[in-house]
Amino acid sequence: MGVVGMLSRFRTATTGFVRGWAWASLVANILIIVTGAAVRLTDSGLGCPTWPRCSDASYVPHGELGMHGVIEFGNRLLTFVLVAIAVATWFAVRAWRPRRPRAVVVATLMALGIPAQAVIGGITVLVDLNSWAVAVHLAVSIGLVSLSTVLLRQTYHPAAWYPPTVPAPLQLLGWVTYGAMWATVMIGTVVTGAGPHAGDPDTPRNGFDPAAVTQLHTDAVFLLLGLSVGLLLAYKAVGAKVAIRAAIVLLVVELGQGVIGFFQYFTDLPVVLVGLHMLGAGMLAAAATWAALESRTPATAPAPTYPAPSPTPSDAS
Repeated sequence: MGVVGMLSRFRTATTGFVRGWAWASLVANILIIVTGAAVRLTDSGLGCPTWPRCSDASYVPHGELGMHGVIEFGNRLLTFVLVAIAVATWFAVRAWRPRRPRAVVVATLMALGIPAQAVIGGITVLVDLNSWAVAVHLAVSIGLVSLSTVLLRQTYHPAAWYPPTVPAPLQLLGWVTYGAMWATVMIGTVVTGAGPHAGDPDTPRNGFDPAAVTQLHTDAVFLLLGLSVGLLLAYKAVGAKVAIRAAIVLLVVELGQGVIGFFQYFTDLPVVLVGLHMLGAGMLAAAATWAALESRTPATAPAPTYPAPSPTPSDAS
């Protein structure tokens, strides 16, 4: 398909076309979490010491900034890739027929979130990688992953609205589990702020005791696991087959994250494991969002049957 053919698909987009862009958005927003972690783990957070320029004299890195400048600048360039994907996704959703206003709202929030994320990243550099600014930066990324997941799921269940397929308490449990995911991830940013991977050797840490905040993070993880197991069992009890699969995926991601977190803590935080843990954080956000949303899915029901019509007098004769 040529460029003209691709552009023509933005005029009346099919569900499959929109789904492709939704997948691209989800993958890109998880990828930027990983590349941001790579910047921090290589001590390249201030490789470009200012923003929006890389240095006071140039928008691009120069020789004196070394490899750290190249790494940080490369991460900044990825923002433009995300912007392009977000804009393309927005146009695809706008062209999706029949029109789906809720999907347009989600795509609009995603398109606005990418520039906001870039500005927050710039502020993070200007405040010398303050750990709380870094936490906000990650929070926005997690939010964008959630929005991307909402949009992607809409392409698999494209009706404007579905009735609940589980009782109201189970719907609430799904969203409580989603909230526990947020608590776990954000406490994890506090652990990061207390640890050695600040993004620059001269960046001060947040002052918390690493062992204490790690224990708090562990407690949040066990709470999340408990809620997820409860969610899976509850979905099984009501026979919500699609929701069961989503809950299983969530549990698998959580267990994988737990194993990585365990080994990284007891092996003094090797950068490879920390990077994998950040990848897992993005996947966890997507899985928790999907599992919560599955309380509303198309119910599997037998085809309706109708009584045979009564014979008319003419038929009887």
